[in-house]
Amino acid sequence: MKLASLRNGRPDGHLVIVSRDLTRFASAGRIASNLQDALDDWSRAAPILQAVSDQLNNGEIAGMPFEPREALAPLPRAYQWIDGSGFMVHLDRVRSLKGSKDAELQDERPLLYQGGSDSMAAPTDPILVPSDDLAVDFEAEVVVVTAPVHMRASREDAQQAIRLVGICNDVSLRRLVAGDLQEGFGFFHSKPATSFAPIFVTPDELGDAWRDNRLHMKVRAHVNDSLYGQPNAGKDVRFDFADLIVEATRTRALGNGTIIGSGTVANAHEDILPLKRDGIGFGCIAEARIVEKIKIGKARTPFLKSGDRVHIEAVDAEGRSVFGAIDQKVTLLGS
Repeated sequence: MKLASLRNGRPDGHLVIVSRDLTRFASAGRIASNLQDALDDWSRAAPILQAVSDQLNNGEIAGMPFEPREALAPLPRAYQWIDGSGFMVHLDRVRSLKGSKDAELQDERPLLYQGGSDSMAAPTDPILVPSDDLAVDFEAEVVVVTAPVHMRASREDAQQAIRLVGICNDVSLRRLVAGDLQEGFGFFHSKPATSFAPIFVTPDELGDAWRDNRLHMKVRAHVNDSLYGQPNAGKDVRFDFADLIVEATRTRALGNGTIIGSGTVANAHEDILPLKRDGIGFGCIAEARIVEKIKIGKARTPFLKSGDRVHIEAVDAEGRSVFGAIDQKVTLLGS
């Protein structure tokens, strides 16, 4: 089933069930008022939500037209947001960035950071920045939402804890990354609000595209209508979501509704921008710039500026959007 949260004047929105083709929705208000409430009572709520989803997809109920601009992030505020480092290709490329150190980029176990989760950005919210000189970058990622997970979880525990799957744009202000890292407390000012595609999906809905604790789909990113990347999130994975959850529980338990990110989706290749139609490309601009430095001696792809638009979505084998799109415009504070 596919779930979304529509705007209703409340911080957590109104939970709805969305049709498989993303065109219609049915209210879930009588089952759970919002997604966190559904997660907190999942054993009761999930079968009822699934039954409504089946009715909607089978045409037994008409539903209402689904408008992505009315959607909040599926979990507009989450108890916890943890981003991981599942793709070593991405980490290998960013080792040369100022402020990064080899000792901090290891491949024996995944790196994690705890992001702000009090206000997740909606799929069409602006990327709001205080100035135009912060090297604004997008980062296309896959995310999962977990059930409660106890400390020192096994891989089997971790696999069974995955409730929902989605995608996000983990926005980075690259010019502030070095300062955050050098101060020793990790990312803070360099990581504004993370934005999410409008829909979270149960793993069973994804069929064979969800296997080995990873999403086997292209995550496609455009900037101002130019294709920047379409790496496959199921390839070149060093740490899958079970690995990330196990590592996150090494010293703590995870609360119900914890969101775990894959890190920037990245595949090994030698493309540079502009990208050919069948090219792989990049899940962020920083990677594109690094590869340009290596291949042509200088970085020529600019970071995002005010007015630039970022469009990110995951597509199935037929090219259909699965979670809906993230479609954001970079906007200066006060403009």
